[in-house]
Order: sequence, then C-alpha cells, then structure tokens
Amino acid sequence: MLGHRTLTVEDYITVLKRRWWILAIPALIFPIVGVAITFFLTPRYTSQTLVLINQQKVPETIVKPVVTEDLNSRLASMREQIMSRASLEPIIKQYNLYEALHNDMDARIAQARKNIDIQPIQSEIRSNGLPGFKIFFTAGDPQTAQQVCAQITSLFTSANLQNRTESVRGTTSFLQEQLEQQKAKLDEQDQKLAAFKRQYVGMLPEDTGTNMGILTTLNSRLDSITQQLQTLQQNKTVAESMLAQQLQAFAAAPSGTSVQAPGAAEHELETLMAQETELSMHYTDEYPALKRVRSRIAELQKQIDRAANAPPAPVKVDKTPGRLEPASIQQLRTQIKLIDSTIAAKHRDQEQIDAQIRGYQGKVQASPQIEEQEKELTRDYQTTLDAYNSLKTSLDQSKMAGDLEMRQQGETFNLLDAANLPESPTFPNRAVFGGAGFAGGLVLGLLIIAFLEYKDTALRSERDIWAFTQLPTLAVIAWADESGANSPGGSRLARLFRRKSAKSQLADAPG
Repeated sequence: MLGHRTLTVEDYITVLKRRWWILAIPALIFPIVGVAITFFLTPRYTSQTLVLINQQKVPETIVKPVVTEDLNSRLASMREQIMSRASLEPIIKQYNLYEALHNDMDARIAQARKNIDIQPIQSEIRSNGLPGFKIFFTAGDPQTAQQVCAQITSLFTSANLQNRTESVRGTTSFLQEQLEQQKAKLDEQDQKLAAFKRQYVGMLPEDTGTNMGILTTLNSRLDSITQQLQTLQQNKTVAESMLAQQLQAFAAAPSGTSVQAPGAAEHELETLMAQETELSMHYTDEYPALKRVRSRIAELQKQIDRAANAPPAPVKVDKTPGRLEPASIQQLRTQIKLIDSTIAAKHRDQEQIDAQIRGYQGKVQASPQIEEQEKELTRDYQTTLDAYNSLKTSLDQSKMAGDLEMRQQGETFNLLDAANLPESPTFPNRAVFGGAGFAGGLVLGLLIIAFLEYKDTALRSERDIWAFTQLPTLAVIAWADESGANSPGGSRLARLFRRKSAKSQLADAPG
C-alpha cells in the first residue's frame, strides 16, 4: 500500500493498529539493551571549579592599567599556555593519567586536552564583561578529577599573575629605554640651543627690546657729546681770542711799560672754563654742578663783553731780554691745551659710541633671521621635551601599575568555588542510554513497518482500488472467514481470494 498511493492520517492509524507489535517490541527491548551496555562501559567523572575575575581595586582614573588586552583574548592565550606539553606532561606523570591505555605521551597529552573544558561566564551587567569562568576536567575516578581540576585552576591563577607582572615589567623596561633615548635627544637639543644662544648673544629676539633701549641711550649720549664738542669749540675760540689779544698787547708794549692785565672776571672765567671742561668729561649735560658752571660762564662772558670798551688798567710788565710771559697768557695756553685734550677725548668717545651704535644696529637688523633659526631649534626642542614628558608620565603610571600588581591590587583571579568531588559519573548516563535505546527502537520499528507496507500490495479499500486501477468500484462483497480466517494460511488464502475477485470484477466490467 505504501508504494502505491499517498496515505492519510486515517491510513497511518490503520497501519499502526495492524502492526503495533512491530513498533512495541524494539521500543521495549532497546532501552533495556542500552541500560545494560552502561554496566560494561568505564565510568568517567567530571570535576568543576568556578573562578571569579576581580577588577582593579584602585580606580583607573588614578592608576591606568598597563594590561589593556581584551580578557577573552588573554583567557584564550592562557588556555593555550596551560594546554601546552610543558604544562600538561608533569600533571599526567604525577597522577598517572591514561596509563591503562598504554599510549605514548603525545596521545596521553591529546586525551588530556580533550578532557579539559573552559567555559567563560558572560556578565549580565556589562555587555562585554567576563565576571568569571568555569574549569572542567574529566577522569576515570572522582578523586583524580578533583585533584587535576584544582591543579589546572591553580595554573590559571598563577599564569594570570605571571603574565600581568611580566607585561608590566616589559612595559616599564621598554618605557625606561625609550625615556633614556629621549633624554639623550633632549640633552643634545639643549646643547644645540645653548650653543646657539651663546653664539648670538645679544642678537636673539628677546634682546631686541634691550638693544633698542641701548640704541636710544647711545644716540642720546652721542647728541650730548656733540653738544659738548660744540661748547668746547666755542670755549676754545674764546680762549684763543683772549690769548691773541694778550699776546698782541704783550708784544706791542715797550720794555718796562704797562699792559692790560686780566681782571678778576677773566680769572674767574678761566677757572670756570677749566671746571666746565673737567665736569663735561665725567658727567652729562644735565648734571647740576655742570649746569651751574655753564650758567656762571655765560654771565662772566657778558660782563667781559660790556667791559671791552672800558680803558684797561695798566700793569707793569718786565721787558728785559728773555722775559717770561705773564701768568694770564700761560693760563690761557694751559686752558687751550686742556680744551684740546678734552675735545680729543670727546672725539674718541664719539667714535666709540658710533661703533657701538653700528654694532647694535647690526644686531637689530640680524634679529629676524636669527629668530627664524631659533624658532626651528626651539620647535625641535619643544617636540623632544613633550615626548620626554609624555614618556616620563607613562613610566610613572607603569611603575604604579607594577606596584599594584605586586600588592595584588590589580585584576586578579579568585577561586570562588573549589574543585568539587563528583558523586556520580557524567558518563555513561543510564537515562540517556535508555532514552536513546527507546528512540532507536521506535525508529527501527517505524522503518520495519514502512518497509512491510511498501512491499504489501493487498487492496483493502476502495481508495486502494482506485489508486491501482483508476476505475470506480461497482460493488464490495464482505469476506467471511469461517474456516480458519485467523490462521496464517487462511489469511493468505483470503488475501489471494480478494485479489482474484477484484481482478475478475475488473475483467467483467464493460469497456
């Protein structure tokens, strides 16, 4: 029937009623067989532990952690580290794991890796946080499973502490080397900048204001010296005029006659002019004593001018051969020599000030070019200094982070649940084996029923006849099996008769 037409739910129910015993027998036998198999399998026990991840106790705003790698990545790295041969081989030898299998060490290590399982626990508060993880280990007896699980957990906690400490040390060492290199660069830049400032001392941009002030002062001094030179030239002219008059009178006077002698005003004038010359060599024009002397000189010159038309008072002059000049003439000559020396000194001062003014003007003119060079050196120096300060700050942070790790105040793995002693084996699970046997029995029974129904070509209903002949059923004759219809032979005879009867009906049908 199964291979000749599409079955309905009613057909399935009919088939199940007719062949239920084929489904029931394996569904009852297979669970028993599955449970029985568990008694011949080696039991396996799984011990587990829970590790809690504690975050850094000091706020990150105060001490930034050096290890910023994602915890999932670090956990995977530690897993590979612990799963290595160097970590597992001592444990296998210590507890004689898988010795009964008589395998080499490589096979035993591979088996140990299969029996270790690590399951991270996702945080329900933070979207990407891991509050902890579980470690599982499966062994042939519960004590071994517990001991190995505890030792693997210890490897994880120590590996985390070691990895973080080594990371901090490596970071600190790297920053220390970089800081020393940057310090050498900073010292080199500092030396270049200092040499540049020594080379262009007084010509730097910060000296421009000072240079301009000095230029102003020098120009004022130059003007003052120029005025003093003019005054000295006037004084010299007056003295030379007076000397010429005195010499003319001295030369024209006969021997033993009188000549005009310098009066008190002339003596005072000479004295004041000498004082004025002396003071002008040491002080500026604004010096009070110098101003008073010059004022008095001006007054005496006016008095002398007014007395120029008055008859001179005669004095006795010695006209003997080889006579000496009068004291007034000698004083005038001395005064003129003093004025000449003062004028020469003023000219020297003027030349010095001119040279200084030219020097400072050159400094001011060269200042823009030197400023560009200084900016370049200063920029490089500032860049190096900023890098040095940044590395210094990072190194201090790294040292504080290392101190936290040494005090175990950073991120740590804390054992929340120690490795438990399993009370029942995780394999084999008799309930699972029994359920699997029951499911397998059902599947096998359904397959057998489907196969038998597919091979069965008996026509049991009008739908079967229509599916087989595509002709309508003219009549249905009920079959009464009175002589052994319940026997296997009678059933086969009845089915044969039904098939022949259907074929004869088809043969007698018109058309």
